[in-house]
Amino acid sequence: MPAVSSRGRGRRTINEINMVPFIDVMLVLLIIFMVTAPLITPSVINLPSVDRANKQPDKPIEIVIKSDDEVQIKKDPSTGNTGSTSIPMTQIGAAAKQAQGGDAQRPVVISADKSVKYETVVKAMNQLKRSGIERVGLSVTTTGGK
Repeated sequence: MPAVSSRGRGRRTINEINMVPFIDVMLVLLIIFMVTAPLITPSVINLPSVDRANKQPDKPIEIVIKSDDEVQIKKDPSTGNTGSTSIPMTQIGAAAKQAQGGDAQRPVVISADKSVKYETVVKAMNQLKRSGIERVGLSVTTTGGK
């Protein structure tokens, strides 16, 4: 039988939900989960393993385009070993192909001065693609700014 109140004229039913039992149940469940959560151990996953590769990571060939359109190729950029001091723009593809030494997967990175025209860099990339070099990238410096 619904609760009734005798206020004023006649009897009216109270259509409110009593939230106290609901809150009590939620607090008990919260305490149970807080106590049992640290006791659950995470599952361990056994990942498959593979053998280590014998090949060292690829050292890219670096093509440096300076502000006066002088082009240099560095076979090993870490040592600063330049294959040739200055080559014409039309010979970049052949010189890079020769620097790869038959390793078609060795990447070629273009480092251009920021004052070099964009057109010059695109021409260099075009020459590399025409000579069959697929892995071509651009070298940039990262700034810690915005």
